[in-house]
Amino acid sequence: MPTDKIQTESRSTDPHANDAAPYGGGDPYADYRTGDFPFTELVDLADRRLGAGVIAANDEFFAERENLLIREPAVFDPERFGHKGKIMDGWETRRRRGVDAENPFPAPEDHDWAIVRLGTPGIIRGIVVDTAHFRGNYPQRVSVQATAVEGAPGTEELLADDVKWEELVPPTLVRGHAANGFEVTGGRRHTHLRICQHPDGGIARLRVHGEVVPDPAWLAALGTIDLISILNGGMYEDASDRFYSSPAQIILPGTSRKMDDGWENRRRRVRDTNDWVRFRLPAQGAVRAVEIDTAYLKGNAAGWIGLQGRDGESGEWFEILPRTRLQPDTLHRFVLGTEAVVTHVRLDAYPDGGVARMRLHGSLTEAGAAELARRYEQSRG
Repeated sequence: MPTDKIQTESRSTDPHANDAAPYGGGDPYADYRTGDFPFTELVDLADRRLGAGVIAANDEFFAERENLLIREPAVFDPERFGHKGKIMDGWETRRRRGVDAENPFPAPEDHDWAIVRLGTPGIIRGIVVDTAHFRGNYPQRVSVQATAVEGAPGTEELLADDVKWEELVPPTLVRGHAANGFEVTGGRRHTHLRICQHPDGGIARLRVHGEVVPDPAWLAALGTIDLISILNGGMYEDASDRFYSSPAQIILPGTSRKMDDGWENRRRRVRDTNDWVRFRLPAQGAVRAVEIDTAYLKGNAAGWIGLQGRDGESGEWFEILPRTRLQPDTLHRFVLGTEAVVTHVRLDAYPDGGVARMRLHGSLTEAGAAELARRYEQSRG
């Protein structure tokens, strides 16, 4: 796919230099422009499956704000029109106008906005503003701010004068019909994000990648928790294969809804090898029970699995579960005879195949709770 750079602004720049060509028929994604964004390996903090939502927008005349967080790529039907005009799969606002006939263009500061509640609070490392199929009606620039407000605040509370919004992305030119990626620096924990279109236009999808930072007091109150859940700060680190779907989905909350809502690798053809995926717990924890779910994986579930753990980055790997036969489309539960104190785990699939979900039930150790509390306070600034 083309990866041409965003046209930077100067006096001689064509204001339409970042447009995509009008749709000419055939595959609507044939001329889609994207790039290599390493931060997309991190969890999407704005994933609806984690509880994210678009809670407000100042305008959604042509297309609803909720479309921003749909998991699937945006679709395009050139024949689909409604009483307001072309129906787009994204968030699209009306065209802004100036104050009178002598000033028909909007003022430089005019913009549209939408507020996103992150599914779980965390440190934002990168943002993708996807303008797929918005070829000539995308925003000229976008900007992004974020804030941290605990609890379940409403729109009025978030827009109150005493709420401080930190600028993550200043007003920046973007391309039409493209994935526009922005790396974010800093280490503060945020709960909400505000995406702005300057001055107006359409955005198909929004992805907010980062690291979950759970509240230690909440985890302590729960007692026994899923130590590997994304919601509790578990993190995918690496895998042998991610051909069909992301291994990070293994530690999503809830049950999978279909075959690709888990981890499925390609068919392994090299004997005496196997597929694997490695995760990091939020801090040192004591695992007492394990769940392995192969829901919706019927002819392509892993044949056997094994689970190893280690304590610390340089700790020795040890066996938590021996190589164990799995059944397709089945929830498997294992109570450990002795709790496993770990910071990392590695799930092995023999020889290959899929796993929908994994749960590691236990609690943080005293040292783990102290380390998580230290990181939590540090991320609050």
